Amino acid sequence: MNAYIYIIGMCLITACIRILPLLLFRRPVKNRFLRSFFFYVPYVTLAVMTFPAIVHATASPVAGAIALIAGLVLAWIGANMITVSAACCVLVFILELFI
Repeated sequence: MNAYIYIIGMCLITACIRILPLLLFRRPVKNRFLRSFFFYVPYVTLAVMTFPAIVHATASPVAGAIALIAGLVLAWIGANMITVSAACCVLVFILELFI
């Protein structure tokens, strides 16, 4: 019974999150702070979900953290996503052989 209550609660919260902005913001948002806030919300949400998973998905959190740093550096210098992903995977593989 508790599982059904949780599922219904999640459905209501998800519906409210998707419906409330449509009801509250009928005109384009002109406030500079709100526009920047709405712009960065997806990136922050993705980062919050992804970064801990990167570190804890490996057998050694140190290998995951080093690969994360290497991926950030590669992305910063302009490498494409495939190159960054492949380099991080190879780096984790090599580090886990020695750690």
